[in-house]
Amino acid sequence: MKLERLVQPAILKPIPHQACYLSFSLKPGADYRAALKNLAPQVDGSSIVLGIGLSLVNALGNQIEGLRLFPAMVNQGIEIPSTPEALWLWFRGRDRGQIVLNANRLIGELSPAFRLEKRIESFKYGNAQDLTGYEDGTENPVGDEAVQAAVVTEGELTGSSFVAVQQWVHDLAQFQSKSPQQRDNTFGRRISDNEEIDEAPESAHVKRTAQESFNPEAFMVRRSMPWSEGDKLGLVFTAFGHSFDAYEAVLKRMVGKEDGVTDALFTFTHPISGSYYWCPPMKGHHVDLSALGID
Repeated sequence: MKLERLVQPAILKPIPHQACYLSFSLKPGADYRAALKNLAPQVDGSSIVLGIGLSLVNALGNQIEGLRLFPAMVNQGIEIPSTPEALWLWFRGRDRGQIVLNANRLIGELSPAFRLEKRIESFKYGNAQDLTGYEDGTENPVGDEAVQAAVVTEGELTGSSFVAVQQWVHDLAQFQSKSPQQRDNTFGRRISDNEEIDEAPESAHVKRTAQESFNPEAFMVRRSMPWSEGDKLGLVFTAFGHSFDAYEAVLKRMVGKEDGVTDALFTFTHPISGSYYWCPPMKGHHVDLSALGID
């Protein structure tokens, strides 16, 4: 069987037009196994992507090699919070109403065992742009390279993936107060043509996160989407990898732990959450939870 058929399909597809992210904590003493057994047939990996957190794996008495807690970081006044949760669902599609109704239904079905902690409604803007107007995920690997970056390719976990999820809050007024050149230098790309700026400062986001500049190279597949609620807005950063190592290497450099230079993104945005999840592989048309002892 081709490896791609074992992967939750949305991991390797472009972002959808509409989406919703749900994260849940555990209700003490509940029957998590029964809840997951009911959930699994409904997760097709395309309209719904499933992620399992460390606390849920532990509660089931299992281990998933490579799954760990999101690392909190503090450096030079920058705070990266760790907000672990037990279960994560990413609803995807074109019809916002259908996504809302599907999310509501599963929240109800999961309620005996899981408590909803966060719900984020998100959307595609332009050509997969951040709300600043700059394109997100330009350097994503594609094809076989995307599979190698995002998917476990051998062993018992073949076909599964690991995802890092952060909710970032933007101060767009602060960003828009910068000159056009300062905005371009913040990202290290020209907004006019999305081309990299060779002479951009070392703090430019592109230079901080250039995946090929790490040893080993830190390739991952980003599927981030903008969000807004009331007067707040930002980006749900979502990065899939065959492990968390690449993501952590990039994050450490962004906050200046590697060389003391902090990413210019922190001049107008900051994360308010940070979670890690294991995304199980597929078996036919639904997710395979056999690694958790659930058939």
